[in-house]
Amino acid sequence: MHVRAVRCLTVSFVICLCAVSNVGNARGQGTSAPIRLAVDATTAPQKILHAQMTIPVRPGPLVLYYPEWIPGEHMPDGPIMNLAGLKFTANGQRVPWRRDLVDMFTFHLDVPPGATSLEVDLDFLLSSPASGFSAGASATSQLAVISWNQVLLYPAGLPVKQIMFMPSLRLPAGWKFATALPGARQSGDSIDFAPVPLNTLVDSPVLAGEHFRAIELSPGQNPSHELDIAADSEPALAVPAATEAEYRNLVAETGALFGSRHYRDYHFLLTLSDDVAHFGLEHHESSDDRVAEKTMIDDTLRLHDAGLLPHEFTHSWNGKYRRPADLTTPDYQQPMRDDLLWVYEGLTEYLGNVLTARSGLWTPEQYREYLAYVIAGLQAHTGRTWRPLQDTADAAQILYEAPDEWSSWRRGVDYYDEGNLLWLNVDTTLRTQSHGKYSLNDFCRNFHGGPGGEPALKTYTFDDVIAGLNALVPYDWAAMLNRMLNSLDPNPPLAGVQAGGWNLAWDEHPNEIESATESADHIMDLYSTLGLRVDSEGVVHDVVLGGLAYQAGIGPEMKIVAVNGRQFSEDALRDAVRDTRQSTTPVEFEIANGSYVHTVKIDYRGGLRYPHLVRTRDADTLDEILKPLASPLK
Repeated sequence: MHVRAVRCLTVSFVICLCAVSNVGNARGQGTSAPIRLAVDATTAPQKILHAQMTIPVRPGPLVLYYPEWIPGEHMPDGPIMNLAGLKFTANGQRVPWRRDLVDMFTFHLDVPPGATSLEVDLDFLLSSPASGFSAGASATSQLAVISWNQVLLYPAGLPVKQIMFMPSLRLPAGWKFATALPGARQSGDSIDFAPVPLNTLVDSPVLAGEHFRAIELSPGQNPSHELDIAADSEPALAVPAATEAEYRNLVAETGALFGSRHYRDYHFLLTLSDDVAHFGLEHHESSDDRVAEKTMIDDTLRLHDAGLLPHEFTHSWNGKYRRPADLTTPDYQQPMRDDLLWVYEGLTEYLGNVLTARSGLWTPEQYREYLAYVIAGLQAHTGRTWRPLQDTADAAQILYEAPDEWSSWRRGVDYYDEGNLLWLNVDTTLRTQSHGKYSLNDFCRNFHGGPGGEPALKTYTFDDVIAGLNALVPYDWAAMLNRMLNSLDPNPPLAGVQAGGWNLAWDEHPNEIESATESADHIMDLYSTLGLRVDSEGVVHDVVLGGLAYQAGIGPEMKIVAVNGRQFSEDALRDAVRDTRQSTTPVEFEIANGSYVHTVKIDYRGGLRYPHLVRTRDADTLDEILKPLASPLK
């Protein structure tokens, strides 16, 4: 993710051992049947899901958990506030329950004598705001994404990979669906799935909808790869043939990069809607990708989100198969440590964007425009002088949901964007130190390769990463990485860009990726001129501490009412900044701060400025990095 458990090597289709526990008894009680989970999603368009569970039990105290730490989201954001209608029944009698007074995700109850099963009824209230991650808006009148962790409880006492579930799902009439869950058997609008371990269930969301399309991306090959799309309208499903070919190239490029695949088949679960949360969340055999409704049929939106599926797909190797040991926990209640997210997410961001170019979803020039835009944004993050990159990973669980206000001073999850620069530096250093013999391609094949086949998990530490690099080229990698991770330099690290034969420059010509981002997000990025970001309504989202807007008294959440006497519009603001090259007077703003309005002036003369990469020498290592490894597919 941008966005955020341990998987079982095999799926057993026989009745498997499940466990529930007495309070304080870590070994639990054995039972011979899986937990049954039936989810009624026919009311998803009404923003509510109904679920029923049958849990095998023995009499006595019982502890049940609601999943708290959701894999891939890197924070304790299980949406327990949306759990409602909770009811327990045994032997036809209501069973009282009590929430733990310290851990809000834990429930205590006593199973009555003679009971062998516990019936559980619960509802999940689907969010409406189209923001956040998987707990954000997930359903419209035409589609829904079912995240299993939201509609279940599970017993304490055993690792989740040892707790078996038998899931079933009921959908609105006529809806189609896709998922990585095995053994689906459909009868009308009801689907029964084969028994799976809880970690596999949570790792396998379901995408369903009325307007649905499945595109095979590796015809005749094993494993298969499918682009499954649910949209709010039928026209939105019309993926251009060239784009289909580029996603087929993506499948081929990942095979050439990593050398093996750690899944039985793979599903890109793509949601096209303006009314759901927009993000990507990785899973081992699928990805939950949500973007605007017209993304596949609008050139600007498609360019803006071109890197999403390559990023989440890369996570199948880097994040799911290879995972930091500190992010590998036995259940969903144990805290995860995010210190290696600069590898988990940062390396994935670098590889995902390189794969976007190698597959043709971006041209090499568009990749360079993206990289220039990233560097420009990082330069505006004055928080670099107090918060090192390492702390953006360490503190990820509190930074993911931080507001936009003062984001340049606070810093956010910068290991995504700066991961591009950190790992480009590693890549170019490997190439330089080995005189062209090795590159990060070789590291990926060695570190993320292996036998492939069914899903597997292999953890790593910082020392393992260093050992993997040293196996290719002996070098003081630890010192190099620690310098970058702990630097308080106000400028982002450009050694890899410069070693690649390029450097950052500014001119008045728009950056293609910046323009697409501004159009898609309805945000004007004026970090490099006035030192602020403002939305299409004139609301200031962020101000650079010490920048011109800050010095003039402008702060986040203020609203620009007028510019140089003209009512605010994006064109009015852009024209005012452009005209400063010829003007001899400051730019004048009418600013609303709550119920008060006042006038401020910014004395700026630089005009509009856009970042680009310019070539510094003939040898172009960056171009070499972006060359496809596989033959293009048609």
